[in-house]
Amino acid sequence: MPLQLKDLLVEEKELFVPPLELVNQALKDGLSKNFENVDISIVNCPDLTKKPFSLASQGLGGSPTIVEVGGVPYLLPLVNRSKVYDFKDINEMTGVDPAFVIGAGAGPFVYAGVNCELVANLVVKNSQVRSLTQIAKLKDQSKGDEMEALTLPDSESTYALMGNLYVSEGKSGQVLKVNCSKRIGKDDFVKAARESLLAGFPGKAIGVGGAFLVTNSKVKQHVMPDFSETPLNSDEDVNQWLRFYDMNPPLVAVGTFVTNDPGLNLRVIHFHSLSDHGEAGHYHYDTQPDTVEYLAYFSLGARVIRVDRPPDSSKLGHN
Repeated sequence: MPLQLKDLLVEEKELFVPPLELVNQALKDGLSKNFENVDISIVNCPDLTKKPFSLASQGLGGSPTIVEVGGVPYLLPLVNRSKVYDFKDINEMTGVDPAFVIGAGAGPFVYAGVNCELVANLVVKNSQVRSLTQIAKLKDQSKGDEMEALTLPDSESTYALMGNLYVSEGKSGQVLKVNCSKRIGKDDFVKAARESLLAGFPGKAIGVGGAFLVTNSKVKQHVMPDFSETPLNSDEDVNQWLRFYDMNPPLVAVGTFVTNDPGLNLRVIHFHSLSDHGEAGHYHYDTQPDTVEYLAYFSLGARVIRVDRPPDSSKLGHN
């Protein structure tokens, strides 16, 4: 059974929201050090329900909110199976209704039968769910590392352990359109974007959410196997436990990143990707930098809501 919202600690803080023109410039300055071709503009958000994004709502506007639920310490060193949450609570949790929810987390292990990755992509209205959410899991852990991606039915609204979510009313409105190609630096796309804003707005807590499309390169991603029966006490332990893949484009990644943690023990970057060709997982980096292309639509969160913050502030497993 999912935990009751009334029993969870919910904390909220405002985030710094600079003018989009200044964010645009900071991203241009920073991303140009990591990509040969960079084109960034402020546009009205296109209809993200259409291909290639195929998201559950049109835009990223209206009550933009960064939400973090739970955290990796509920998975490591051994899993806490009581940490099950319900997307039906998102309206009450945030005050946003309807709530368009996209982001990264751990999926409903009871439904899936095993631990799994969550790629949240749904709308919750009056606590009713319309879902295009995908999960990624191993098909049969005892027989190898073959993975599969499945779309959840509307009736399955739970997730587990952790979630890094961007929540809005799904309205159109101004967003940052980011085009980058030919990676010349060492940083992955999201890390490079975060580093750009760290340099442009030192000391400020800025929250960014949205989606990006990766084409013309395979992407290094991981899928969690079932919960480990032995403690995972180091990043080396975690990396040996995870299953890594070079997944095929096109992939659409959704999630959040924040520049500075305003004292809420936040995970600063977390994006998962989905596709329509049976591959999904946790985004790490592109594997073909000479040919890769990114197309992102990003919005700034006005606030961050922290739910069920773990008492452990360890960064173990935050890869």
